[in-house]
Amino acid sequence: MPRHTEAAHTGPVAVLVVTWNSAAVLPGLLASLTEGMAGLDWRLVVADNDSADGTPELVRSLAPDATLVPTGRNAGYAAGVNAALRAAARWNGGYRAALVCNPDIRMRPGCAGILVAALGTAAPDGTRVGISVPLLYEEDQRTLVHSLRRESSVTRALGEAVLGNRRAGRFPRWSELVTDPAAYAQRTCADWATGALMALSGDCLDACGPWDESFFLYSEETEYCLRARDHGYVTRLAPETAAVHLGGDSKVSPRLWTLLTLNRVRLYRRRHSAVATAAFRAAVLLRETSRAALGRAASRAAAAALLRPSALRATPGP
Repeated sequence: MPRHTEAAHTGPVAVLVVTWNSAAVLPGLLASLTEGMAGLDWRLVVADNDSADGTPELVRSLAPDATLVPTGRNAGYAAGVNAALRAAARWNGGYRAALVCNPDIRMRPGCAGILVAALGTAAPDGTRVGISVPLLYEEDQRTLVHSLRRESSVTRALGEAVLGNRRAGRFPRWSELVTDPAAYAQRTCADWATGALMALSGDCLDACGPWDESFFLYSEETEYCLRARDHGYVTRLAPETAAVHLGGDSKVSPRLWTLLTLNRVRLYRRRHSAVATAAFRAAVLLRETSRAALGRAASRAAAAALLRPSALRATPGP
């Protein structure tokens, strides 16, 4: 997102939250912000995707100083992020970094300060940290979420199909998922990371521009992390801090799992040849059909969609 003055890089941190019928979880996030953002000058922007459950009214009541941006439709996550970035860019002096977070995130005290401090620091290969992420825990606050990822490849898709994500995750060649405990105990650089909570530097945002709105939901953070890497910025874990992610229903909802699966293939297609994409799609299809055979309804729906060429040509939406 273009930022017009040098002062933009020394302004407040823009906390960007995209909501859609988020009234049940948003109060917890808002309550965690005071301690989570401790030590930072920050301002909140909430982009609401046409919620029908009173979310905008809740924002006005609980966070009256927030910038509320109604998108007017269920525009998708990336579109919401872009709407929030445009609103923050209009602040006098702009913003120096952005913190993109789901409404079901609960930051631990001082979390954002550590993430923002990591931005712009040097990675081991001499590149700069453009995106920083914390450790994520499930709702029980003890179970670590394996949030680091490797870039998709045919061999990794095959490894996950044959071995399963967690078993394959021990072998970098055979899985996108990073499961090695050592990776979560140090400042690990990853190809991408789960986008539930991530800090982005102003320079990285300038270089990469808006989020890709063709990914209605899922893979938008993957695409952005890979695009940041293309521009010389890395995504790095800050293991010194953490947040709780209440999670979603993509693993149990056939519609959402299908959307996640199709977007993985769509993103791969953008970055690889037609032949490589056909092989990747076949490997993902093998994974979903094998799980469908075990009775998983979400995988059955995803496999059916993968068999329809039109499903990949369409832009997934609500």
